[in-house]
Amino acid sequence: MRSPYQKTMYACFIGYIVQAVVNNFVPLLFVTFQKTYQISLSKITFLITINFLIQLLVDMLSAGFVDKIGYRASIILAHVCVAAGLLSLTILPELLPNAYSGILIAVAIYAVGGGLIEVLISPILEACPTDNKEQAMSLLHSFYCWGHMGVVLLSTVFFALCGIGNWKILTLLWVLIPIANILLFAKAPIYSLHEEGTAGLTLGQLFRKKLFWVFFLMMLCAGASEQAVSQWASAFAEQGLGVSKTVGDLAGPMAFAMLMGISRLIYGKWGDRLNLDRFMQWSCLLCIAAYLCIVLVPVPVIGLLGCAVCGFSVGILWPGTFSKASASIKGGGTAMFAMLALAGDVGCSGGPTLAGLVSGACGNNLHMGILAAIVFPVLMLTSLFLAGKKQAVFP
Repeated sequence: MRSPYQKTMYACFIGYIVQAVVNNFVPLLFVTFQKTYQISLSKITFLITINFLIQLLVDMLSAGFVDKIGYRASIILAHVCVAAGLLSLTILPELLPNAYSGILIAVAIYAVGGGLIEVLISPILEACPTDNKEQAMSLLHSFYCWGHMGVVLLSTVFFALCGIGNWKILTLLWVLIPIANILLFAKAPIYSLHEEGTAGLTLGQLFRKKLFWVFFLMMLCAGASEQAVSQWASAFAEQGLGVSKTVGDLAGPMAFAMLMGISRLIYGKWGDRLNLDRFMQWSCLLCIAAYLCIVLVPVPVIGLLGCAVCGFSVGILWPGTFSKASASIKGGGTAMFAMLALAGDVGCSGGPTLAGLVSGACGNNLHMGILAAIVFPVLMLTSLFLAGKKQAVFP
């Protein structure tokens, strides 16, 4: 007989596919927006910034209201925002006098949903009465990778068959996923992270725990280690191999996402036979080796292979940190998951920013930017050691 929480787990898996649509679909339309609506590159760039800033703001605010209105209402609200934002994208640019304002409003609406999904999905799954929570968490986060790949591949095929001019039709098709998941979350059982009669830690109580700040740093480093390479993978493929952008996107970010998903799938499938601490430690060492391969080996194909291997190495870092924090800080609840999501988002922005700034300072040398970003997997490895010594270091 199927367990009641299976429906909840499936809804969570689809939730991360929705998150992948939020973060990866609209960037595929940037050139189209630029040409169709005569929008400058600086304004296009701001769409990325506003999406990130709103998700960060939601991360910060969610700890104060999610427990009050409940997880079910919050996760349904998240999906409603995503669906409304994508739907608005097909309407507002022509409806408003300024097309850019319409796109910006649509991005802001679905960014609220994306931020809520990032905060809510992991604790909802963590609360499910599963036997192997670390495996379930790793499997959950692999669905973001598969969603990322699916968005790029299916969108590329659609544009090739139907033309980029029909992007609104594809947008409406993507809207169907959050709408379907609203129905699933409306009926799926939602479990509590806390025992009956108890409440989760407040932000003040959480911030006073030294061990929390170690996990906060780990989450920041996980996001930075991942995105510092992922964001530049396409540029490596295009510049180093001299291929088109389409091929570059497939050979760079797609290979990165695929191997990252495989890493999470491996732990999700066989995690009961693997030690999470050792898996994360070896992953950090492999990540450092991949960074050095990208930087030091003057062969473009090897550098691209290093990018792909980096995807595999960072796969376990984000979900593994969530699992370790949940197991180590009892009663962390919504506040902890919200702050860890915030740390991850800061890392996702900070990693590629550091790489880009250093690259620019070194004459647009991407290798030097990646070399500077190696500090993040090194810090991650150090933090893992500290977290492993929590009994001695954090009484």
